[in-house]
Amino acid sequence: MSSNSRSQGEPTRRDYVKYGGAVLGGGLVAGCVSGGDNTAQEETSETTDTPESYSVSMEPAGDVTFDSIPETWMSYFSTYGDMAIALGQLDRMEAAIFTDNWPLQFYDALPDIDITLDGVQQIWSDGISLEAFYEIDADVHLMDPNFLQRLDDSWGSDRVAEIETNIGPVIGNWIRRRNFDWHDYEYYSLYEAFEKIAQVFQEQERYEALKTVHDEFISEIQSQLPPQEERPEIGLMSVNDDFEAGVFSLYQINAGNGKKQYQDLGINDAFADLDSSNTNNADYELLLDIDPDILVFHFAASHVTEETIEEKREVLRNSDLGSQLTAVQNDRMYPGGTAYQGPVINLFQTEMAAKQFYPEVFGEWDGYETLSEESNWLFDHRRVVDIINGDFRQ
Repeated sequence: MSSNSRSQGEPTRRDYVKYGGAVLGGGLVAGCVSGGDNTAQEETSETTDTPESYSVSMEPAGDVTFDSIPETWMSYFSTYGDMAIALGQLDRMEAAIFTDNWPLQFYDALPDIDITLDGVQQIWSDGISLEAFYEIDADVHLMDPNFLQRLDDSWGSDRVAEIETNIGPVIGNWIRRRNFDWHDYEYYSLYEAFEKIAQVFQEQERYEALKTVHDEFISEIQSQLPPQEERPEIGLMSVNDDFEAGVFSLYQINAGNGKKQYQDLGINDAFADLDSSNTNNADYELLLDIDPDILVFHFAASHVTEETIEEKREVLRNSDLGSQLTAVQNDRMYPGGTAYQGPVINLFQTEMAAKQFYPEVFGEWDGYETLSEESNWLFDHRRVVDIINGDFRQ
């Protein structure tokens, strides 16, 4: 078994930077600099309990050994960040490569809990600094080590190995999409990946409790869906497109966690039959030819304000061609979720989409405030809060 764990007594590059010659001269053991007093060192070793180690197996990292439960962590983005938050680990979050563009309004819909990223450091600044990893010195890094190298092309496997050896394990799997040649190892579903992260933090019971909420919610939703032939056709398009120029990026509901809510809701994908060459730089003529019943602005929940969403709608309404679209005429243009969703974000994005697509069954969507009113809930928001807070036994 290959171990990615770091010995607790082994000085890191950050220790060398911080302590300088003291590390080189005496060694940094158990959090203090040892000198000539061997008795003090012996007493420390005798009174310090050595926690039992454990391993988590997840591709592509393989078997990762932990000497103890991580006390600090960082993530790439909101997929794995949301997983750790769901497991009650927010207070231990030190950083993320990206802290911008998290759909924090979903956390606002959880009663009697305050989830913010205040004080969480963003790593990305025109690239990724290796030194920032040393400065943060997180016990574990929740991200796919292979994707890290593609996010910043100046990175290679040697830098990832350096982090694993000198700082802490890198564990995660890119689960958003499933059409990358470089991802030639096992893919995980959201809850398969979530279970691995629960093992990292030794929070398996909390994971099982939230999985029960999810499974019961999805089962209840699916039991009430109308027959397939009666479901509307959904057109997913990027909120970041240039609507005034009439140049659009269209998304197909393919496999992967990024569009899980649409898969679970069994939607009819308006763009399913498009050749991939037509999904980028599409125009109004192509949109009119397909004419989806509903238009969903992908990434709206995470990347733009409600005011910007309304501005996008107005551009479509005022366009000679856009105004002819059925979704525009029926005012069925909705904000879509982020593709970087963990378990809590996914619950809310599913609730949001269910109301947008099937209002006669699940109630009308009237903006994000819809999620805060208890009478509108499709799953038990309070139960989710209890689980995050550690009260997960019923």
